[in-house]
Amino acid sequence: MRAKRRIFAGSVCEQEVYTVPERVKDAGRYEPRPRFSSKEEYEEFKRQIARRNFARKVNATFSPQSLYITLTLDRENEAHTYEEADAIINPFWRRLRRLNPDMQAVLSKGFGKRTSRIHFHMIVNGITEEQIREKWNAGKVARIEHLREHNYYDGVDHGQDYTGLANYLFDHWEPEQGARHYKGTRNLCEPEVEEATEVKRTYSESKPPKPPKGYKLVSAKITPYGYMNFKYVKGEEDETAPPRSGRKRVLKC
Repeated sequence: MRAKRRIFAGSVCEQEVYTVPERVKDAGRYEPRPRFSSKEEYEEFKRQIARRNFARKVNATFSPQSLYITLTLDRENEAHTYEEADAIINPFWRRLRRLNPDMQAVLSKGFGKRTSRIHFHMIVNGITEEQIREKWNAGKVARIEHLREHNYYDGVDHGQDYTGLANYLFDHWEPEQGARHYKGTRNLCEPEVEEATEVKRTYSESKPPKPPKGYKLVSAKITPYGYMNFKYVKGEEDETAPPRSGRKRVLKC
């Protein structure tokens, strides 16, 4: 038996197709359970799930109206450990929250490959460029710009799909930072997950599921964990399309 479910996150829709054992009575609640040959393989599987879920939150929360920011430290405030970096960035985060308690933001930190110095990346809603520049007093605002309306992956226009940026921020993590891969406000939006349904058709990379109305297929791949993933993005002409209909969704924003 095969099941298919759709996940909507901002302008991105993913359709996942996977095999469900015959003994399972409720395909809608079943999750694929890969087998792992080592603890390292299992840990990598969990990392990929966390990375994917973070990208979905970013796509669900942010848009071209959001700001992408890079902050660096000057010599007077140079941090040599992540504990020292937290002592600088956390008060800045609180200053922004006082300006707008409803702001939505994610933040990552890491050592620069060329400079070997700690820096920070943020994506924010509800804070202006002027406020960022006014409140950051530990170095330079090296970059501040709106998110792009068109993002290209392998030469294909993915529109407002910010998965690449999300992965870039997520991958800044190092074990020395602790368990959390990023810092985020609690009001980040969650993706809309429709209940899985049983499907009779056989899909493949060359025969993907039909796209939702107003979406176009941009990628198709078979994962090593037992399911196929098909990604679709919303077209510009369909930004004001009527709401979709679906069996069940989870939406938290």
